[in-house]
Amino acid sequence: MIIHNLGYPRIGSQRELKKACESYWTGNTTVTDLAATAAAIRLQHWTLQQQSGIDWIPCNDFSYYDQVLDTSLMVGAIPDRYRPLTAKQLSETDLLFAMARGYQRDGDDITAMEMTKWFDTNYHYIVPEFTAGQHFQLFSRKVIEQFLEAKQAGFNAKPVILGPVSFLLLGKEKTAGFNRLSLIDQLLPVYLEVLQQLAAAGATVVQLDEPCLSLNLAAEAVAAITNAYTKIHAAFPQLHIVLASYFECYGSHLPAVLALPVQTLHLDLVRCPSQLDDILQTNIAASQLQLSLGVVDGRNIWKNDYARSLILIQKAIGVLGEARIALAPSCSLLHVPCDLDDETAISPEIKNWMAFAKQKLQEVKELREIIQGNVALLTANEDALRARSVSGLIHRKPVKDRVAAFTAADASRKSSFTVRQGIQQQQFRLPLFPTTTIGSFPQTDDIRQLRARFKKKELTEAQYDAAIEKATIDVIRWQEEIGLDVLVHGEFERNDMVEYFGEQLDGFLFTKNGWVQSYGSRCVKPPVIFGDVSRPADMTVRWSSFAQAHTNKLMKGMLTGPVTILQWSFVRDDQPRSATTNQIAWAIRDEVVALEKAGIKVIQIDEPAIREGLPLRRENWAAYLEWAVQAFRIAASGVKDETQIHTHMCYSEFNDIIEHIAAMDADVITIETSRSQMELLDAFADFKYPNEIGPGVYDIHSPRQPGAEEMIALLEKAAATLPARNLWVNPDCGLKTRKWPETKAALTNMVKAAVAMREKAAL
Repeated sequence: MIIHNLGYPRIGSQRELKKACESYWTGNTTVTDLAATAAAIRLQHWTLQQQSGIDWIPCNDFSYYDQVLDTSLMVGAIPDRYRPLTAKQLSETDLLFAMARGYQRDGDDITAMEMTKWFDTNYHYIVPEFTAGQHFQLFSRKVIEQFLEAKQAGFNAKPVILGPVSFLLLGKEKTAGFNRLSLIDQLLPVYLEVLQQLAAAGATVVQLDEPCLSLNLAAEAVAAITNAYTKIHAAFPQLHIVLASYFECYGSHLPAVLALPVQTLHLDLVRCPSQLDDILQTNIAASQLQLSLGVVDGRNIWKNDYARSLILIQKAIGVLGEARIALAPSCSLLHVPCDLDDETAISPEIKNWMAFAKQKLQEVKELREIIQGNVALLTANEDALRARSVSGLIHRKPVKDRVAAFTAADASRKSSFTVRQGIQQQQFRLPLFPTTTIGSFPQTDDIRQLRARFKKKELTEAQYDAAIEKATIDVIRWQEEIGLDVLVHGEFERNDMVEYFGEQLDGFLFTKNGWVQSYGSRCVKPPVIFGDVSRPADMTVRWSSFAQAHTNKLMKGMLTGPVTILQWSFVRDDQPRSATTNQIAWAIRDEVVALEKAGIKVIQIDEPAIREGLPLRRENWAAYLEWAVQAFRIAASGVKDETQIHTHMCYSEFNDIIEHIAAMDADVITIETSRSQMELLDAFADFKYPNEIGPGVYDIHSPRQPGAEEMIALLEKAAATLPARNLWVNPDCGLKTRKWPETKAALTNMVKAAVAMREKAAL
């Protein structure tokens, strides 16, 4: 029985790739240094997987930034605005970074490509751009080079490539009047050329990922997949193609998928165990198709339930036999931390319930060994799961009772938005196009070192607080100086927007090295929700109150919303996600009420992940949206009409859930719109969104500094779409990851843009 892996975390167990990339970007190291670090990471991970008994070891799952962007480079899908860089013979590595981060150097000022969430995960990918009649050609040979690198190092490598149809579907048309799927016939020859070179280099097994098969696809998309894989098989009948989709069932696409001329079909049996029965009830036994059973959860950190996995495995063996079964994680292990062995501070009791990427490889191996008769491994697993189920660390009756006592009144503001808006406008007297930021300001090395020294007890609490107070006052004075209307305190005391709250809530624990990639070099360390959640004390009141006391302007209180805390954590899997979210919502509600009592009149409850949590298939949306919107309203509805509630959402397509966003009933919503050139506002305009909105006017994920005229142009687009009286002016997102010089320049220009818009409106 083959065991294999779909992909391994690329950042390194100590975030070696992040550090190497950022050192290169700042000019401290060379591209040769960067390449050497990358090669060392790849070798380490291939070796680890070989030692774990993996038969098909993935290659080309490594990327400096993003696997979708790598695919754009592979097929030469390079937007025209980057042509000046290719003319300058910019290296492939630098071109990749320019496409991902933008480029502002030597007279060139080129915007980055759009970025959005990878399905319902917190990973972000760079969105491919397509134009009518687009020409594709093999540009980057990275997949071939990394296969040869692995082969020369002695590994039985399985190249992993994003499939051609999903690549097109994950992209965006940049010219009107054509369907990007019409490009499949121009794109496919490049894929065939790549496969030809891989076969010539000695590859025998290739994994093609078509994750869009987890979505509700139109018939033309399914037909494109049939066409593509028929041609691939005709050209390379000797290649063993593993077709992989994940995060959901194949659903109504299953008959077409089972008819594809591929050798192995991967199933995500964590997200959708029922699909195995659907498949085994077909005539699959009479075919030669092999099944890859994704039974180990590639997206969470809990130990596998061997008994549950074995039921599925043995059912498949009973129909197909062991030789036609492969075992694997449910998806790439990109979404989990590298190695639980690096965690020394987690209590042994809870640690015994967990598994990171390295341990998940071992779980796949142990499942095969149990099938082969190793009963001791099954017994040890059952003992660990039994201990977890009865642990007193998990269940707290008062928390459960409070959630159970919910009534509809708990999720409703006192008055309608129209009434609240009038009260707030009279109270705040803000100008047209009021300016604000999303919350955080740059976390400089000094601030990080300050926090690190405090954690190491090199500073007393009084010394630490004094330093944070000074930084807060300084940033308040600077905001006043440039003329921002609603200020923030900068969040210098915070590490991460979820981790900071999880550290103060019961039911959470934190890892030391549990890093996962969010985008590019941006890594996050998700909290682990292991038990019932409650708020034992104030979390943000001290710093928000301090900040408000040092300005006469409005100071926003900054909180993270319940759905985002859920989505960006590793969540307990022993109760419904909705139950855990409601527990968090009540905890956040308590903090909102405490902020109001402390005199904070504007409170932002960020929900950047609410769209991310949407189930991939539309038939499952209603149930999720009901409890997600309710959770936000529980958190936000304990305050008076005079208190203005803001929320913020990250890159998302809002068209299909706009009525539910409106149902959240936030007084002000801020969204990321600069990379899409305000296109996302169309959904709000078409819906006649009634509340106030702040469309982001510059991209904080890029180091380039936009001028005031560029922001004015975006604001004019916004004002042509929505009523000016409802528009705010703000960056796309928080500024934590940026540097101060670019931040000061951009925000100064942003205020100038708002002033210019006010002057135009007064004419």
